[in-house]
Amino acid sequence: MVEIQRMGRRVLQGIGWALLGAGALAGCAARSPSVLAPVSPKGRAEAELFWFIVAITAAVFVLVEALLLYAIFRFRARDPQAIPPQIHGNNALEISWTTATALGLALIFAMTWRTMAATARPPSDALPVKVIGHQWWWEFQYPTLGITTANELVIPVGRAVRAEVTSKDVIHSFWVPQLGGKMDAIPGRENVLWLQADIEGVYYGQCAELCGISHANMRLRVRAVPAAEFDRWVEAQRAPATPPTDPLAQQGFQVFMGKACVGCHTIAGTKAQGQVGPDLTHVGSRSIIAGGLLENTPENLARWLDNPPAIKPGSLMPRLNLTPQEIQALVAYLSSLK
Repeated sequence: MVEIQRMGRRVLQGIGWALLGAGALAGCAARSPSVLAPVSPKGRAEAELFWFIVAITAAVFVLVEALLLYAIFRFRARDPQAIPPQIHGNNALEISWTTATALGLALIFAMTWRTMAATARPPSDALPVKVIGHQWWWEFQYPTLGITTANELVIPVGRAVRAEVTSKDVIHSFWVPQLGGKMDAIPGRENVLWLQADIEGVYYGQCAELCGISHANMRLRVRAVPAAEFDRWVEAQRAPATPPTDPLAQQGFQVFMGKACVGCHTIAGTKAQGQVGPDLTHVGSRSIIAGGLLENTPENLARWLDNPPAIKPGSLMPRLNLTPQEIQALVAYLSSLK
């Protein structure tokens, strides 16, 4: 009897922990980023499939545990010395639970197939964007708009984006949880993923494939803006860099053009046409730097310019041994590139 009570307590404890875990999982939906707080048609379809499967498995769990508890207490031995009747089995019961299991799996398969079919292909009017993974930052090219940016993908609210995902070095994985799905970025191959944000806002993403020492520092943001604001952003991004007028920024321009910066970065309208690092033509208009690791503030930009590997281990941008005066001038220049 004591052993039965212990077993019952263990079962009840297991149910309690399962409910606690379910509550914590549901609580995650209120925080961003989360696949359980979707803001896109694709994300909602995937979240609905997830909750559908959770509902079925939860029902199976409750049913099995209820039958187990019933069997424990209903058929427990009254006499420790008694031997229960020995039976071969129950064919009807075995056929029933096998059929029920097969039907449940078939239903899950059908709903999964339906979701895959509904989310596989982007709409025909989707905005094409090339997503290129680097160690450890993201490059975004808008081929029909003539724009290249980094780490922050700007999209119009309510319009689908056809993301052609690839990589320049190793395998990465592009993932913005609230917009649905993830896609591997493989060198020499383009995989297609489509995104759409129905609500204006900023959505956070992350490389989801271990890609080196700073894998966890390879972040990104998707900024969804109204169509009119997106058009203004496109117009501003198409323009070449504005020559600096502030004396300190002019000094920073000379430092940039006289250092190794020009060999790695592009600034449209200048001799800087490097292809190794991010395009900096309008870096001052971005909210993040250093592969999404830092907010784009003068203080953080100065930290990054002083010693990139100290902030992002393994950074391909080396320490350039700049003087404090050169760093201050570069910050003024780069911040002016709106």
